[in-house]
Amino acid sequence: MGKFDGVLVLSDYDNTISFTEGALVQGLGIPPLSPENQQALLSFMDRGGTFCVATGRALPAFAPIAPTIPSNGPSILFNGAAIYDFSRREYLHTCFLPDDVRGPLEDLFERFPALGMEIYHDDFVIHAVRPNEVTRRHLGSAGLSYVEIPRPACAPSPISKVLLQGEPEVLAPVLAYLQTAPWAAGYEIMSSSTYLVEITALGANKGHMTDRLIALLGVDPAHVYCAGDHANDIPMLRLARIPFAPANAIPAVHQVPGIHILPHCTDNAIAAMIGELDKLY
Repeated sequence: MGKFDGVLVLSDYDNTISFTEGALVQGLGIPPLSPENQQALLSFMDRGGTFCVATGRALPAFAPIAPTIPSNGPSILFNGAAIYDFSRREYLHTCFLPDDVRGPLEDLFERFPALGMEIYHDDFVIHAVRPNEVTRRHLGSAGLSYVEIPRPACAPSPISKVLLQGEPEVLAPVLAYLQTAPWAAGYEIMSSSTYLVEITALGANKGHMTDRLIALLGVDPAHVYCAGDHANDIPMLRLARIPFAPANAIPAVHQVPGIHILPHCTDNAIAAMIGELDKLY
């Protein structure tokens, strides 16, 4: 019997496990996992714990990173649109967008000419509509390419998620419009970065998929802990016995009830979280 038998930890990746904001802003490569975080995760799993990543990244964006992160459970991908088992290379559950999402995407395409879109599927092809500098930095930092299409209506099915992207001044009016758009209530719409807004199917968020993962693994919810830094992590954080956030998290995350603030992501926040659990068990 291990100290952490029956304990499940889920963590966001970007700016929680590794600080990738610099890569997005400057188009640099993604920094490697720190030795301190790696050792802490290996120690947690060696003592019976289950560690899973819950990321907004799509399968093609996270597949090159997954082998570098110690994990012994399935991953939540596409901001909560799928649970994927990298060891078996298969989806365990999906909640992809309906085909009629093209109507809302065409609406955004016509209203906001500077807005870029990345349209993801259930494979490794990424389609881009009006790719901009954020598109190039976002995909370039992960070493990914894209197929440009003239408008959202041309995107093939199935669509797992859509990423709206632009500089903050481009996204501000988009976010304001999404507060009142007649179709917006039919989708999950979450900011995941200063430069990125995610659109997934209704119910496809990190909280909903964390519930499914807990049931899939047969874990007692009283022993589930989550860590994240941005708005798209809040539904998951609210399910945790103790929610954790790095110091660099946005203010809304720091205001989640019961939140435990960790050091900055660049200062081994994950290792600090495992250290806190070490005291608890």
